[in-house]
Amino acid sequence: MQPADAPAAAADDSFDPHAPDPRARKRRWPLYAGLAAFGLLVLAGFWPRAIAVEIAEVERGALRVTVDEEGQARVRNRYVVSSPVGGQLRRIELRPGAVVRAGETVLAELETAGTDLLDASALAQAEARVGAAEGGLAAAEARRAAAEASRRLAEAELGRQRSLAERRLIAAQELETAEMRAITAAQEERAAGFAAQVASFELEQARAALRRGLPGAGGEAAREGADAGPGPRVVVRSPVDGVVLRVFQESARLVLGGTELLEVGDPRDLEVRVEVLSRDGVAARPGAPVLLERWGGEGVLNARVRLVEPAAFTKVSALGVEEQRVNLLADFVDPAERWAGLGDAYRVEARIVVWEEAEVLKAPAGALFQRGGRWMVFLVEGGRARLREVEVGRGNGVETQVMNGLQAGERVIVYPGDRVTDGTRVSPLR
Repeated sequence: MQPADAPAAAADDSFDPHAPDPRARKRRWPLYAGLAAFGLLVLAGFWPRAIAVEIAEVERGALRVTVDEEGQARVRNRYVVSSPVGGQLRRIELRPGAVVRAGETVLAELETAGTDLLDASALAQAEARVGAAEGGLAAAEARRAAAEASRRLAEAELGRQRSLAERRLIAAQELETAEMRAITAAQEERAAGFAAQVASFELEQARAALRRGLPGAGGEAAREGADAGPGPRVVVRSPVDGVVLRVFQESARLVLGGTELLEVGDPRDLEVRVEVLSRDGVAARPGAPVLLERWGGEGVLNARVRLVEPAAFTKVSALGVEEQRVNLLADFVDPAERWAGLGDAYRVEARIVVWEEAEVLKAPAGALFQRGGRWMVFLVEGGRARLREVEVGRGNGVETQVMNGLQAGERVIVYPGDRVTDGTRVSPLR
């Protein structure tokens, strides 16, 4: 006999073809997981990636704006010695670099046989040259006296400014200006003295030429600049102390009166000449610092602008563009021992400071760009680029003064490129 519930149990054990197989479900779950992972990979592939960018901080510090040009060191006061009369020039034995002494060193000798006597017209011209030389000497002496007075005034003013600076009653810039005026006045006095010495030499040359042109004056000796030795001979002596810079006529030859023979000057008295664009010459004020780099020695030499010449000239650049340029003259500030290796016409690279501040807010120039006539930057905030308008001031090509729109410590994108837009995800370039 079977229990009463046996039919029910038999019914439960019957096969149902439509019932889900739990073992099949277990076999399919890796497939579902693979499809989900594949979908995530596809989504990650199309998800916008962060763009690697160069990032820099906005900071406070010194900013200097310069005009960079090539220049030349040159002897400030030079003198071209010319033949006072016509005649046969003897061979000049002096070479560039030879030391000469004013009124002592013989620079050249001329044989003047048959060329001494002057006709009425030439005699009148010789007398006129003597008169002009006398007037030139008087003017040079007056300029020297004026330069001496200016130097004394500048030194007195410098003494007063130093006294005030010690008590901190004036700014350091005013003291520097007074020092520059004193240096400039001393250089002007030196140049005026050189000019007076040269004018005296020219007067003696003119008188010697006149004396030799008079009848019966062939053997009369002239003094100082041009002397007559035994017979019809003219000896030309150095007008200044210094060295021979160039020899124009080395071999013996027949020369006319006024022919350039040599150039002499003092190589310790150097200045720097820099050709700058006329618009840069307007920005460069007398007294502005000049940094001289790559001059052949160690370190950077310091100089100051003495003069920006009032007349410009046209020069064609290497690209064939006509430019208006002007000569800028600067004096060395460092002791002569530092730049002793420099000589006449030596090349230097000059950086002329036209603006400088010790404490400004500045950003890399490569982070700034214009859009619609306004200056913009991309800031980095929360890993994304944010566009912001800024107001800029002066710049030197590397850094730019920021007047408004940024704060110190904020990070900006340098050279963002076209891929960076407002809201783009960015990451620092490693």
